[in-house]
Amino acid sequence: MLQPIVLIPAWRHGEMTPWGGEALKTHFGKDAPGPRTGESLELSSIPGLESRDAQGRTLSELIALYGQALTGTRVGSPFPLLLKLIDAREQLSVQVHPGDGYAQLHHGKLGKNEAWVVLQTAPGAQMILGLRKGTTKDALRAASLKGREVEGLLRSVEVHPGDVFYIPEGTVHAIGAGIVLYEVQQSSDITYRLYDWGRVDKHGRSRQLHLEDSLAVVNLAAQPVPAQASVISQREDGLHERLLDTPFFCLDRLSGCDEFACLPDPARCSVLTALSPMTLAWEAQSLQLSAGQSALLPAMGYPLRLSGKSALIAFPATD
Repeated sequence: MLQPIVLIPAWRHGEMTPWGGEALKTHFGKDAPGPRTGESLELSSIPGLESRDAQGRTLSELIALYGQALTGTRVGSPFPLLLKLIDAREQLSVQVHPGDGYAQLHHGKLGKNEAWVVLQTAPGAQMILGLRKGTTKDALRAASLKGREVEGLLRSVEVHPGDVFYIPEGTVHAIGAGIVLYEVQQSSDITYRLYDWGRVDKHGRSRQLHLEDSLAVVNLAAQPVPAQASVISQREDGLHERLLDTPFFCLDRLSGCDEFACLPDPARCSVLTALSPMTLAWEAQSLQLSAGQSALLPAMGYPLRLSGKSALIAFPATD
């Protein structure tokens, strides 16, 4: 049996995330690489942006080493999950993501269905979650070509800590300023940027937009609403809730854990992200996770006892 693997994240920062800030350092105490750090890739097999274990082995190397004992008997290849913590000091670009079919045809990669759990917000913080009702593709194209006119077609929603949103392929979306969140998604680095608020770098250059790809995959009717949690179990050792059950991944929340029993699933691994200090214990051993740390729980792992205030657990949908 395999022990839990504490993950060391990869980072997207600086020019890669001009909208990023310092909340991942101040909120979670992470060793962020700079003042504009937008993303901590907690679990990632994206080439060049792979998370690692304490020995420096990448996620891909760990999968090659342990195989199905790590990933599970029903988890396919490529490894299907990517998990991030995101700090949006400023608003992100307005984006649309493709599904598997379009992404495979045009990029040879997985599509990008994703979900967000809002962890922290500035007062009045908002997200873009879809388009205004009645928006047509022709109207979206015309407004996008004129720049700022597209802002009048976007659906803004005020969000609060604890809100959970599933963002399926084709949904127009953007994380607003002053938001820290947890993101789970398919393992894909494909992003179609529809609009970037007129943002330019220090040289006056704007980032590339992808209007034609965005229009090709957009779902004009998509308007995500907060997901409603369902209780899996509520006992003295803790509350276990299901936040999302999608064709690509599932997401659970654990609260008030006191020696909460967490059993391995030979079919699939899972990833636990502590939102408060957490203790993971098995047999005569244990490890401590600080808030914001993540651990990969192997499919052929030990039965665990979890103690701590709050954590999220993501796991892939099985084939």
